[in-house]
Amino acid sequence: MAPTLRPARPIKHLRLPEFQHMKSYWDPIQNVEVVRVLAGEFYVTHCSEMITTVLGSCVAACIRDSAVGIGGMNHFMLPAEKASGRESNGKGAAHGLNADAAYGSYAMERLINCILKYGGRRENLEIKIFGGGRIMGGIADIGLQNISFVRSYLRTDGLSPVVEDVGGDFPRRMAYFPATGKALVKKLRNIRNETIVQQESAYLADLRRVATQGGDVELFGD
Repeated sequence: MAPTLRPARPIKHLRLPEFQHMKSYWDPIQNVEVVRVLAGEFYVTHCSEMITTVLGSCVAACIRDSAVGIGGMNHFMLPAEKASGRESNGKGAAHGLNADAAYGSYAMERLINCILKYGGRRENLEIKIFGGGRIMGGIADIGLQNISFVRSYLRTDGLSPVVEDVGGDFPRRMAYFPATGKALVKKLRNIRNETIVQQESAYLADLRRVATQGGDVELFGD
């Protein structure tokens, strides 16, 4: 029997130029390079990579052109509208807070526009949406508002998701393979909830600081 060949790791310079800064690691189980997307970030690839994230009340849209295999994922915290038309570089909270990137409208526009920029076609877009859990007690249901936003956004653009895994009272760990459209979702129970709540609360606190310093971030009250 011929030995199983391990797929070659993609060369980093084959990445799209906007995403050269993104860190990655090799997953020996999936035999694939993995890029983790944090709140306020997005990533698009034409390589056989896996994109992963953890979602509480945030929502991630996984979008690809099913004909050519280019696609990616975003991760946003707030559903409010945001002005568009600004240059995007894929950077988010991990590289200095980008207040625009917190908003669903901006996150959706830059993900879709990047896919179209590199050869995707709107009529071929395959869309899957995840997240929007109600995990932050004593605060407005941001998750539900994120779900309502992304559904409305897609409907207005004449698009519709082929898969939804949204809502509930638990966070999710997920992985997405743009080359094939495969998505893996694991629902996380209470043992992990507190950490995710702390992370999302810290992100909101950072956004509040931006707003206090003269930004135009609209935030939910307690």
